[in-house]
Amino acid sequence: MTLVFRFPLVAGTVLAMLAVAALLASGLRDAAQGVATIYALSIALYRAGAMVKGLFRGRWGIDLLAVTAICATAAVGEYIASLVIVLMLTGGEALEDFAHGRASKELRALLERTPRHAHREVEGGGVEDIGVDAVVPGDLLLVKPAETVPVDGRLLSDVGTFDESALTGESLPAERLTGEMLLSGSVNGANAIRMVATASASNSQYSQIIALVREAAESRAPTVRLADRYAVPFTLVAFVLAGVAWWLSQDPVRFVQVLVVATPCPLLIAAPVAFLAGTSRAAKAGIIVKNAGTLEQLSRVKTAVFDKTGTLTQGRPVLTGIHVAAGCGLAPDKLLQLVASAEQYSSHVFAASVMSSARERGLSLLPATDASEHATHGVSADVGSATVVVGKPAFVESHTTGFERTPLEGGQLAVYAGVGGEFAGTLIMSDPLRPNAVETLAELARLGVRHTMLLTGDAVSTAQHIGKAAGVDDVVAECLPADKVAAVKALPLRPVMMVGDGVNDAPVLAAADVGIAMGAKGTTAASESADVVIMLDDISRAALAVDIGQYTMKIARTSIWTGILLSLGLMVVAMAGVIPAVAGALLQEFVDLATILNALRALGSRSKAAGRVKAPRPERTVSAPDPSVSSARARPQVRSDGRGPSWE
Repeated sequence: MTLVFRFPLVAGTVLAMLAVAALLASGLRDAAQGVATIYALSIALYRAGAMVKGLFRGRWGIDLLAVTAICATAAVGEYIASLVIVLMLTGGEALEDFAHGRASKELRALLERTPRHAHREVEGGGVEDIGVDAVVPGDLLLVKPAETVPVDGRLLSDVGTFDESALTGESLPAERLTGEMLLSGSVNGANAIRMVATASASNSQYSQIIALVREAAESRAPTVRLADRYAVPFTLVAFVLAGVAWWLSQDPVRFVQVLVVATPCPLLIAAPVAFLAGTSRAAKAGIIVKNAGTLEQLSRVKTAVFDKTGTLTQGRPVLTGIHVAAGCGLAPDKLLQLVASAEQYSSHVFAASVMSSARERGLSLLPATDASEHATHGVSADVGSATVVVGKPAFVESHTTGFERTPLEGGQLAVYAGVGGEFAGTLIMSDPLRPNAVETLAELARLGVRHTMLLTGDAVSTAQHIGKAAGVDDVVAECLPADKVAAVKALPLRPVMMVGDGVNDAPVLAAADVGIAMGAKGTTAASESADVVIMLDDISRAALAVDIGQYTMKIARTSIWTGILLSLGLMVVAMAGVIPAVAGALLQEFVDLATILNALRALGSRSKAAGRVKAPRPERTVSAPDPSVSSARARPQVRSDGRGPSWE
C-alpha cells in the first residue's frame, strides 16, 4: 500500500512548489510561505508516523533527521528549503522504487512467467483448457508453440526445442527427445508438442523456484540491519554538529543549514538496493540465492567442501575400455552389443551409459527374453541363443566358468559379463571429472578460499583419484550422511561452503554455513536444505556465487560509506554558513542519486576477470525412454549419489 502513495506524494510536492512559485510571481509572499509551510508540516507529520513504525522495526533515527529538518526550516522561514527537503524525501523514495525494480528485474521475470493454464487431452479426442493447478500426474497435455510448459513431465513427441533460460540461465535452446524430462517454466519452440505430466503444479520445478525467489525477495540481510544501526551514531553526530554550529554562530538558521544536508537517505537505500542487485545478477546467471544474508556468508567463505558424484564429476559413467576374456571368441563391439541388449532391462545407473555407448558405436540393441534383474547384483537375459549375465564380479562368477578379475586403476569401475555360461570380459567405466572442475577450484582459491575438501561415500581409491585430479586439499571417503555432517562441523576455517546434489547431501548442505545444491539435475531434498540452488549443471557457478557475494558486499559497504562521508563533509562545510538551506537540500539529493547509482553497480561483474572459469559446452543428455511413454522394454535413467550401488 505504501507504494500507492509514494508517487502521488511526489506529484503533490511538485504541484505545491508550482503553486508557491505562482504566488511569489504574483507578489503574494505571505500566501506562498503559508502554503509551503502547511504542506511541508503535513508531510512532516506523515513522516513522523512512518518514523514510529520504523522504530518498531529497528530503524532508529532514519526519519528523525528528516522530520526535524522540515520543521526547523519551516520555523526559521526557509520555506523553499522545506519544500526541497520534502521533494528530496518523496523523490528519493520514488528513485528507490525505480532502483528496487531495476535490481529485481530478473527475479520479477521469473514470477511473471509462472504457468497459469494447460491444455489437457480428453478421451475421444479434443483438448480442454484447465487451470495449471488442476493438472495431475498422468495427464496428457498439449503445449502450443511459444507456450510455457505448465508442469514437469516427459516428452511424448519425437523431438522438441525449449528455451530453458529462465530456469538454468543457459541462453541456447535445449533439444529434447521422446521420453526426456521437460521442466515447467521452460518455453516451447516453434512446434506444438505432446507430453505426459509427472508432477502437479505445486511439486514442479518452476513452483519450487518461485518459492525460492519469493523467499529471496522478502529477506533482509545482516548488512542491511547494520546500515540501520549506522543511523543512530549518524543522527547523533548530525545533531551535535548542527547544535555546535548554532551555538558558535548564535544563528538558528545555521542549525537548519547543517540538518538539511544530513538526511540519511543514502544510509537507508544503499544496502537494500545493492543486495537486490546482487541477488538479481545471481538469478540471471542461474543461481538462486534464497536470502540476502547468504550473500554476506558467501563473501566470507574460507572452506569449500564438495561431494563427488554429480558435483566434481559429471555423474554420468562413460565407457573407457572393453576387455575381452582370452578364448572368448567375441569381438569387443559384439560383447558391448550383447551386454547393452541385456542392460536395457536394468534400472542400474550404468545401464543407460552402456546402452548409450553401444548406440554411439552404431550398435543396435538386440531383442531379449526371460530377462530378470537381481537387485544390487546384476541382470540376466536371453539374447538370441545365448544367456547373458551382467553385474558384480561375485554375481557373474557364480553364473560362469573361467572367471577372472580385471585390474583397475584409480577412478575406474568394472561391469563384468558372461555369455553362454562362460566368462566373456569386462567393460571399464569411469565417472570423469567435470571439464572445468580444476579451474573452479583455482578460482575459489583466488577468491580467498583457503581450504578445500572432498566428501564422498565412494571407495577410497576412487575418491583419492578424483581428489588428486581436481586439486582438492583433503579427501574423506566412504562417508555416510552423518559422517559428512560431522566432518563439516569439525572444520576450523569458517564460513564453510558445501556443494552437493544428492539426497544424501541434504543433511550436510543444511549443516554447512552456506549449502549450495546443484539443483538443475539434483534432488528436491538437496535443493530445499541448501541456501543456494544452481539451476545450471555447471560447477563453476559455485565460484561465481562467491564472486557475486564478495562484489555485492563491497558495493553495499562502499555505498553506505559514500553516503555517510559525503553527508559528513557537507555538514562540516555547512557549519561555516557557506551553504544556504535550499542549496544544501539540493546537494543532498545529488548524494542520494550517487549512492543509488553506486549500489546498482552490483548488477554487473567486478571486472573483466570476473567469471573467468569457462562453463563447459552444454551437452544433451539422452535418457532411456520411459516405459509408459514409448517402449515396454526400456527403463528410465537413474541418477547415482555418493552411496549408490557399485558394480565393482
